[in-house]
Amino acid sequence: PNPVSFRYFKTSPEIIQLAAMLYVRLPLSLRNVEDLLHERGVDVSYELSGTGGTGLALSSQAKLKSEEQGTCSRATGSGILMNFVKVNGERHCLWRAVDHEGEVLESYVTKKRDKKAALKFMKKAMRRYGSPSEIVTDRLRSYGAAAKELGCADKQVTQRWANNRAENSHLPFRRRERAMLRFRRMHSLQKFASIHASFHNHFNSQRSLSTRSTFKLNRDAALTEWRSLVAS
Repeated sequence: PNPVSFRYFKTSPEIIQLAAMLYVRLPLSLRNVEDLLHERGVDVSYELSGTGGTGLALSSQAKLKSEEQGTCSRATGSGILMNFVKVNGERHCLWRAVDHEGEVLESYVTKKRDKKAALKFMKKAMRRYGSPSEIVTDRLRSYGAAAKELGCADKQVTQRWANNRAENSHLPFRRRERAMLRFRRMHSLQKFASIHASFHNHFNSQRSLSTRSTFKLNRDAALTEWRSLVAS
């Protein structure tokens, strides 16, 4: 992807990079980011985080996804989960594919949860990451119909509790949804869900599964890689 241009912004690129990281990584609203920066002597409006920060986040997300595809194997298995998200009071479906390690691979927003929507999402995920050895889902019939058409119905697993990892993957997104006071448009929901998944995967160091020293090393490595991505 092309590097983000800061040509029309009066604020320095370093401030925009910091605002983007705070907004996407932490459960903060744009106004929260503005207040945090003001406390540190940086006077910027929340609109800056929403415009320059979103563009920077989109560019970095594309780089993070390309690195994930090149370094991670997704063939072990994946879970597919569909949650409901309200946009201006209207219910939409947020589909997510989660790998065996709990990382969100793909996010997709639709208005319906029928076979057509499930098929389009599964095709999109498989085109990018390949066909997994197992596809863990709940018992929604749309999954089975889509898997049958794709010729992988024998890989579908619907046993009870098998989808727990995918079920838990929506918790960080729900925290962000509450901080942002819901979404106004379907397009903004799709854009942010995809960005948030990539950033959460990158900065999630599995704090509870490692020692303090290992966690600190992983956290520093993630931050260093983020800075190299936005600088290139």
